[in-house]
Amino acid sequence: MIEKLSLRLRPEEAASEEIIRLETSRALGLKPDRINDIKITKRSVDARKRDVVINLTVMVAFGDDKQAIGDAPFVEFKRVSDKAPQIIIVGAGPAGLFAALRAIESGFRPIVFERGKDVDTRRIDIAKLNRTGIVDAESNYCFGEGGAGTFSDGKLHTRSKKRGDNDAVMALLVQFGAKPDILSDSHPHVGSDRLPHIIKAIREKIIECGGDVRFGSRVDGLIIEENPDGKKICKGVRLSDGSKHYGDVILATGHSARDTLRNLHAQGVGMEAKGFAMGVRLEHPSELIDRLQYHTPEGRGAYLPAAEYNYVTQVDGRGVYSFCMCPGGVVVPAVSAPGESVVNGMSASARSGRWSNSGMVVELRPGDFPEYSEYGVFELLRAQEEIEKRFYEAADRTLQAPAQRMYDFVKGKSSANLPKSSYPPGLLSRRVDQLLPPVISRRLQEGFKVFGQRSRGFLTNEACVIGLESRTSSPVRLPRDKETLCHVNIEGLYPAGEGAGYAGGIISAAIDGRRCVDSICKKQK
Repeated sequence: MIEKLSLRLRPEEAASEEIIRLETSRALGLKPDRINDIKITKRSVDARKRDVVINLTVMVAFGDDKQAIGDAPFVEFKRVSDKAPQIIIVGAGPAGLFAALRAIESGFRPIVFERGKDVDTRRIDIAKLNRTGIVDAESNYCFGEGGAGTFSDGKLHTRSKKRGDNDAVMALLVQFGAKPDILSDSHPHVGSDRLPHIIKAIREKIIECGGDVRFGSRVDGLIIEENPDGKKICKGVRLSDGSKHYGDVILATGHSARDTLRNLHAQGVGMEAKGFAMGVRLEHPSELIDRLQYHTPEGRGAYLPAAEYNYVTQVDGRGVYSFCMCPGGVVVPAVSAPGESVVNGMSASARSGRWSNSGMVVELRPGDFPEYSEYGVFELLRAQEEIEKRFYEAADRTLQAPAQRMYDFVKGKSSANLPKSSYPPGLLSRRVDQLLPPVISRRLQEGFKVFGQRSRGFLTNEACVIGLESRTSSPVRLPRDKETLCHVNIEGLYPAGEGAGYAGGIISAAIDGRRCVDSICKKQK
């Protein structure tokens, strides 16, 4: 027999397989040796009260049949024929790579074009960026194999209600090298140290099965024809080297491919402005966050993970919230071209660093920057660019980040000095509250006050507001049909993932890429 049970244990108890077995047998009224197998299917930390507990959901197999609990399904990828129909995939981020895997499962031959470099070379370029401040516009924290998520915390949260797709993507990540813990943790993550290996393994499988992944291949336009009744049809893509490649196109460029968006817009590809969020990175000592979240002067101790937080409030009708929280992580320069100042956060799988950081952002909507209204659908994108340039100028045209102590930011005063930070290029004391547009800074100031009231000690000058967090998602959407996922006025073009405005992280982007392939399959039948 197999039953599902819920257990509430102290952190040290939840770390012991023997105690979990004893508590499970006690709940079932059985002797421990009658239990054949136990599998944890969900694990979460409940830190709402001073006595922190671990909630476990376990599947238990017991009885004379000696039944065991199966592992996550393993997908066997078979080689596709060289003559199989092609799917052109633009971008090797999670949407593009998982679309390629799904294409192979479905008998299609995926051809992935990635403007950046492979993950190993990209790692070298990023180290050079951190050390010298020299930006390779095609290989950085945004562009290259795995997309913007490769060098991040690797969070696997998603608001997607398509649970089946969610489970399938998580199982594939485990199949390609992620720890099985991600299948049970309530806030799963992979870590910046593990993600590159997983991404590389996925690419190798795509190639082994007859697909193709081509780096240094920037798509500059689409091959668009019109049929006799005037309907536009996408036949393929045109690369920057002038070569043309044919097939249905999944457009998964990521949120920072501004030149690609402008090229497509010039070709007549319909787009619309989309709201997104912008703000700052907020960095605290990780020990302080552990103490605040776990309500103890000892912090997390030996049995609890680095503490996370999730804050949200409304200020003048707009959301103000934490974004992409990185416990025990570092702040990094997430620029994709020279002349920009952008920051993001990442953390390794152990999350053992001295600092914890999070994006703190404000919801923005089309019309918030009327001074850029002449740019039409690119209004918010243009505002994003100009604010990034403003921060770059304020940093003396270096990758150092303008920064301000948190309480000084709220009070609107200069910081005489700054705390130590994880940010590799270093910090410069600047009035970040004045560099940000008032529509953002004023709401952040009020939001920080609210968060400080909810968690006494959170609003402190031990924390530092760092730079500009401006790449939360794309400020442009490519409209598509809800059923077919095809662009509304161009047949054969399937906008996908974050860059097209349909995802907000690794899992949702991967799900979206897979769905686009499924839609192409339906059309082909």
